[in-house]
Amino acid sequence: MAVLEVRHLCKRFGENQVISDISFEVNKGEVLVIIGPSGSGKSTLLRCINRLEKVDGGTISVCGDEMITGYETDKKGIQRPVYASPEVLRKIRLNVGMVFQNFNLFPHFSVLKNITDAPVCVLKQDIQSANEKAMALLEKMGLKEKAQAYPCELSGGQQQRVSIARALALNPQILFFDEPTSALDPELTGEILKVIKELAKEKMTMVIVTHEMAFARDVADRVIFMDGGVIVEQGTPAEIFSNTQNERTKAFLKRFSESDL
Repeated sequence: MAVLEVRHLCKRFGENQVISDISFEVNKGEVLVIIGPSGSGKSTLLRCINRLEKVDGGTISVCGDEMITGYETDKKGIQRPVYASPEVLRKIRLNVGMVFQNFNLFPHFSVLKNITDAPVCVLKQDIQSANEKAMALLEKMGLKEKAQAYPCELSGGQQQRVSIARALALNPQILFFDEPTSALDPELTGEILKVIKELAKEKMTMVIVTHEMAFARDVADRVIFMDGGVIVEQGTPAEIFSNTQNERTKAFLKRFSESDL
């Protein structure tokens, strides 16, 4: 069953075509990893799916709900997408979770409140249930003792684990990671990758943008290689990393040492 379906997605910034006619789907329990050089459109793709950017063309479906219902022509004669009703968009939003590069925690909230704020305010959970769920997630992340700490008192790796717990607190059907280790020192990267691998073992549906090639090879069910705003190649980790026949993919992977792969 497809949790996410993307069809013919396009996105421009002015005259710059950042994403061109991208189509793919993600099935329940699948881990899709997206790799490619900087500027290839990977992060923009995630932002479009999470409605942090408006698309210029194509369709997106999350758990069977269509994000875009049609198109209309503006005063300049340009076709613009028409997004679904607020009720449908809210349902979609609750089915997706996003973990950003730079944590995006509320600095004036404790770790516990960072995690419980959305369940209480958005899902209208009672505070006791939200706290219990948050503490269980913190224990899973190895951070139970940090519940009353503030983000400034945590390492980067700890802050990112809190960000993951916050995303999981809303019980999303699919979790997106946008370069989750790019803001971390190398010695802190491993603890985040370990958490994501554990989620993969639990069959959490995930889409991960990363430059960590060894991690991508180990955790992915399927890999997409993007360049220039298009999907150049997709396949299993073995097909992409060990047996690619695509010259552009080969050139990209040559940048990485054997230990990276």
